[in-house]
Amino acid sequence: MSSPTNRSEWEQLAKSITINGNAMINGEYQAAHSGETFDCISPIDGRLLVKVASCDYIDANKAVANGKAVFEAGTWSQLAPVKRKAIMIRFADLLEQNADELALLETLDMGKPIQFAKSVDVAGAARAIRWCGEAIDKIYDEIAPTAHNEIGMITREPVGVVAAIVPWNFPMIMACWKLGPALATGNSVILKPSEKSPLTAIRMAQLALDAGIPKGVLNVLPGLGHTVGTALALHMDVDTLVFTGSTKIAKQLMIYAGQSNMKRVWLEAGGKSPNIVFNDAPDLKAAAQAAASAIAFNQGEVCTAGSRLLVESGIKDELIKLIAEELKSWQPGHPLDPETVTGAMVDEQQMNNVLDYIKAGEDEGATLVQGGKQVMAETGGVYLQPTIFSGVNNKMTIASEEIFGPVLSVIEFDGMEQAIEIANDTIYGLAAGVWTSNLSKAHKTAKALRSGMVWINHYDGGDMTAPFGGYKQSGNGRDKSLHAFDKYTEIKATWIVL
Repeated sequence: MSSPTNRSEWEQLAKSITINGNAMINGEYQAAHSGETFDCISPIDGRLLVKVASCDYIDANKAVANGKAVFEAGTWSQLAPVKRKAIMIRFADLLEQNADELALLETLDMGKPIQFAKSVDVAGAARAIRWCGEAIDKIYDEIAPTAHNEIGMITREPVGVVAAIVPWNFPMIMACWKLGPALATGNSVILKPSEKSPLTAIRMAQLALDAGIPKGVLNVLPGLGHTVGTALALHMDVDTLVFTGSTKIAKQLMIYAGQSNMKRVWLEAGGKSPNIVFNDAPDLKAAAQAAASAIAFNQGEVCTAGSRLLVESGIKDELIKLIAEELKSWQPGHPLDPETVTGAMVDEQQMNNVLDYIKAGEDEGATLVQGGKQVMAETGGVYLQPTIFSGVNNKMTIASEEIFGPVLSVIEFDGMEQAIEIANDTIYGLAAGVWTSNLSKAHKTAKALRSGMVWINHYDGGDMTAPFGGYKQSGNGRDKSLHAFDKYTEIKATWIVL
């Protein structure tokens, strides 16, 4: 069957699709032990999509026990790397073969435009799984330099049971950035999707089985963070916990790890990324286009969103006008229309949170240049205009706190030193952009920024070969690249006297 090409065809597919709301434990879909469910509501129009199993500590215990048992049995953990590789690649192939269904689930569930759900989310998830699968039989262990009668071996082994708690903004990609290296290195994984966007994780569990990943290796537990999420974080048989989400929850998970078994905790948390445009930016229109995309893409629900635009005084007014013009093409539309580039906010709560920040910006004296209003309320969905504030200083709430919505704060500066000072004046350190024609200035600024990722004369670059993660309260460890494999392995030193 050919892929839908217009809104009507996507809506027809949505009527015929079967949506599964059950947990996957030991290779079988099942209800939560308690029988409890929660409503999965589409932000597109407010309709009920499905009732989803609300797992708790009993389900967590069951899933962890199964994951531990299959790990110790060696069905996956001791499988030859070349065989794990083939299964991982089949998993990636199945994601691509089911791209329309997965993209539709993602859009219905969290409101992002269907064109990006397919071209970014599904494609990116498949790339992550395939890249990690391809890497399995290309990573070598080490031999230490020793005396002639000794051998020192440094080897990596899977950690065991991994709990992965992933966010609602890029449900598939964030899951697969963790599943890829965790599964590739031989671990069992308990995946806990956000209660705001559980549907693709539930569907991927079956595709993993179809690819040949053994029962019990990948379990999916939908549910609330304070129930099943807490149960996993405190579980004595979870060896590693990986998380993407807010800094507040990240800190709590570190406490839970200390209260339980000192499990390894790897966190990708919040961001308030500076996008710095100097007077000598090589292409101001390109900078404006990038700034608009950096705040409006995915409805601004992006941890690396360029939410603080630092502009040198000589070009400030011109750049604001250019960005305002660019954002006209980022106005919300129906997410199932392939022409739409800005969809719905994930839910009403998130939209109201963003509206509260917009009010705070006005109350604290920032100038509302454009946007800031709810739109399309007649649809029953939750849609918000991209918003620009000028006259912002770095101490204002909208400049210091992560909003997770399409709100751009424009901050004026004079000179490189002040730009760096403002950029680093934050608890976060995830990403940054730098726009300049001066190579020396670009390097000096990039080196001075306390950020895990810096993009020069563009924004949001990189692929699976580049690590993703931040400094300070943006977290620790890295997703993507071979560096991600470090989180899911233990290093063992074996010393032999001949």
